[in-house]
Amino acid sequence: MSKNTTVHSWDLDGAAWTKSSYSNGAAQCVEVAGLPGGIALRDSKDTSLTPLRYTTSQWAAFCDGIVSGAL
Repeated sequence: MSKNTTVHSWDLDGAAWTKSSYSNGAAQCVEVAGLPGGIALRDSKDTSLTPLRYTTSQWAAFCDGIVSGAL
């Protein structure tokens, strides 16, 4: 993967999707796949929907916002 490639152009066909262990096998959660330089999220109920993709810094800012109570 070249330095100019972004998480938005990464091919997800072979991505390893992981569901949270807190889901207890339920279908009402999200799945995550690690990408070089970021992550992708998808709806576990309908995996045909386009996954959301975030750079590492975008995801960190989102998590920080949740922890701080800003979101």
